Amino acid sequence: MIIKLARGLAALSLALTSLAASGAAHAAAAEPVVLPLTDAVAALPLAAEARDGYSRDAFKHWNAGANPTDGCSTRGEVLVAEAVTAPTVGARCALTGGSWFSYYDETTVTTASGLDIDHMVPLAEAWDSGASVWTAGRREAYANDLGQDSSLVAVTARSNRSKSDQDPSEWLPPATSALCRYVSEWTATKLRWNLTTDQSEHDRLTQLAADCGETTVTYTPAP
Repeated sequence: MIIKLARGLAALSLALTSLAASGAAHAAAAEPVVLPLTDAVAALPLAAEARDGYSRDAFKHWNAGANPTDGCSTRGEVLVAEAVTAPTVGARCALTGGSWFSYYDETTVTTASGLDIDHMVPLAEAWDSGASVWTAGRREAYANDLGQDSSLVAVTARSNRSKSDQDPSEWLPPATSALCRYVSEWTATKLRWNLTTDQSEHDRLTQLAADCGETTVTYTPAP
């Protein structure tokens, strides 16, 4: 009996040690990474892009968001979080009042219906850059990413639709003041999800980063 008890205690101790180590490793992995913009761009992996098999339906969105009990989808939660002036949140996340600032085009918007929620790295671009081999669950997590503020951004419908699925070698925000932030947030999203860049995209990001002085990139690797 004593031997069995000792073995049991040893096994329990080993299990707890293993769980603690695993928890510590997970916590360490979740720590934000901060890099100068030029270093962050240099860290982006290069690869050719391919859109074969892409469908927007491969990325389920919008889902119930971070809080499934609040009545808001991911879209609604982003709108509430990014409001400059808080809207009134009614039944089924109906938003009235409030105001938002679309940094892409330096435009203030006073109706939620006038905004789109932009995927910083568009779904098609994510597919081209590595998401084509992900599970459906991981693509859903990407499309509804509330774990990093830069992944989803409320902007005017006009600017979002102008951007469409283009990368920074093809489209940039019309507001000059937005460029360094945009490059930083694009780079942060690609690093967070371990997405690649093609050569023209990488070259353009490198060129833009060189003119952004002390701008940094902050990202947390996705779970």
